[in-house]
Amino acid sequence: MFKNYDEMLAEAKSYSPMTVAVAGAEEESVLKALKRAEEEGLVKPLFFGGKEVILKLADNLSYKIEPSSLIDSGSPEICAFLAVQAVSSGKADIVMKGGIRTDILMKAVLNKEYGLRNRQVVSHVFFIKLPDYEKFLALTDGGINIAPDLPTQVEIIKNAVDFYNLVGLDLPKIAVLAPVETVNEKIPSTLYGAALSKMADRGQIKGCLIDGPLAFDNAISAYSAKEKNIHSKVAGSADLIFVSDIDMGNGLFKGLVYFGKGVPAAVVLGTKNPVIITSRADSSECKFFSIALNVLYAGRLRDRKLSE
Repeated sequence: MFKNYDEMLAEAKSYSPMTVAVAGAEEESVLKALKRAEEEGLVKPLFFGGKEVILKLADNLSYKIEPSSLIDSGSPEICAFLAVQAVSSGKADIVMKGGIRTDILMKAVLNKEYGLRNRQVVSHVFFIKLPDYEKFLALTDGGINIAPDLPTQVEIIKNAVDFYNLVGLDLPKIAVLAPVETVNEKIPSTLYGAALSKMADRGQIKGCLIDGPLAFDNAISAYSAKEKNIHSKVAGSADLIFVSDIDMGNGLFKGLVYFGKGVPAAVVLGTKNPVIITSRADSSECKFFSIALNVLYAGRLRDRKLSE
């Protein structure tokens, strides 16, 4: 498993450039990230959106866009449809959200006729490199599923475990987040934590270690876990934080980025091909690393298909 972005980039660059279909490319930070990714040999973009706006923004960035790669597309719904269709038809490898809303892109991704869904649940993972944590910390799901029930939570975890196994971590440590580390029937997240960790113990969820409920300090601080007398293979060294609702996940993620100075990347799981969804307010650096992460993911998915 890569331990930092330099290692991740090196692994992503081992694959030939992937074609990225960008839905709503008239967004400066997206174009800036794509320019860097193209210069690094990671991608060949297809741009869907307003032609004149895209070309003007690209010119301001000294980014030369080939006319054949730019499709004047009109409304956000049309951009999403064309970008997803480009991937489902094999013309592109990855879909990327540009300056359109997430729900518009996801409607196209989940379309039964031409969409990309191939698992029961589609979920989102944030990766964050924090200055004072020795490895990447991931968080799911703070981007798509709002308040999943227990069966859906199991599928979200299975998505994340499959991704981790694919990119090189055989046994990710998953902490089920709650405000306290003890079970309390009035706090649903503690009940979910107990259920999910017991399911993992009994082999109902494979390929990972799960413990919960764990408060955030117990999940990432060995000192905190020791002080609270928590004996666990997960506590103090979690690879992935699992949250039971989007309120907790989205707020925690943004706190880690804005106050913890974390550098994020994002990946969508449960689809045939990678889908990149970042916030319109995210930096071009976040979008660049999200592209690199998804290029690596696409390459590993391709390797798996060839080996089957």
